[in-house]
Amino acid sequence: MPLDSAFDPERFVSTLASRAHGGLLGLRYIAHGSDWSELAIDYSERLVGDETSGVLASGPILALMDMATSMAIWIRQQRFRAQATLDLRVDYLRPATPGKAVIGRGECYRLTRSVAFVRGQAHDGDPADPVAHVAGTYMFTSP
Repeated sequence: MPLDSAFDPERFVSTLASRAHGGLLGLRYIAHGSDWSELAIDYSERLVGDETSGVLASGPILALMDMATSMAIWIRQQRFRAQATLDLRVDYLRPATPGKAVIGRGECYRLTRSVAFVRGQAHDGDPADPVAHVAGTYMFTSP
């Protein structure tokens, strides 16, 4: 995707992200607004971290939230811009329910010339009962 083109989150997930790490996770686009994005990963035994409980591993949830918050930045800027994750704190509040999709919502609440600030949460059906909260910063690597 050229750096100067308008950013289309649904197209990004369905074409570009599906070819990379997002494709391995089964990343799906759900919705977006002016400064937020919502993505999901469906439950898959490939993503389970503990076979006895059937609970998803923490890695796929972290990857989901990294992408949801990154996309929130690009949506807010109305363009794709190269960036690096400086810090993404994830507080796991409870295990995701086996068999359920996990939905991640990321929000970009502040932009400076060189840094974006994000927050978000992951849940498995009830936003009032989150699986995890995230807060982070991204540094832009291009002008």
